[in-house]
Amino acid sequence: MGVRSDFWSIYREALPVLVVALGGGLFAGLVLEGMLESVERFPGLLVMVPVFLATRGNVYGALGGRISSGLHQGLIEPRFEWNERLVNAVTASFINGIGISIVIGVISWGALTVLGREAAPLVELVGIMLIAGVLTSVVLIFGLLLLIFTGYKIGYDPDNLVGPIVTTLGDIFGMAFLFLAVAIIEVML
Repeated sequence: MGVRSDFWSIYREALPVLVVALGGGLFAGLVLEGMLESVERFPGLLVMVPVFLATRGNVYGALGGRISSGLHQGLIEPRFEWNERLVNAVTASFINGIGISIVIGVISWGALTVLGREAAPLVELVGIMLIAGVLTSVVLIFGLLLLIFTGYKIGYDPDNLVGPIVTTLGDIFGMAFLFLAVAIIEVML
């Protein structure tokens, strides 16, 4: 394959996923707009949104990279089966995703408190992050694996899919589950 054919192959594979990512980003923005009333109820919520979405990309982008490398090297088969490498990668990502969600709540509350700004109680901010973190972890792990495995089986290079898939799933489900987490915490209090 020449440079030109490599370029067009990457472009052909990535463009449809990027278009879907655009739609996902717009959806996430609409959900955020719907959450503006909750920002008043939970001061500090808006501070956590960009950090939460960014960490979804960091944690699950790393998982996608591991899966992609495993597929290329023949260490992972493109199917849901017990594979120690796959299980370890998924478990580590799940723990990291939930752990970093709790850390986001604690650090956001601490930063707002130190700066003298209004912040919702620590338990509320951590609760929102924990609920949203668990839900997004489950969806991102299974969604990412399903889409990478399916793409790989039909001939797509998973390296071209990981970034847009993680971004799109992270934005869509991250915002949706943040909204749901806020609703759950509101009902519990």
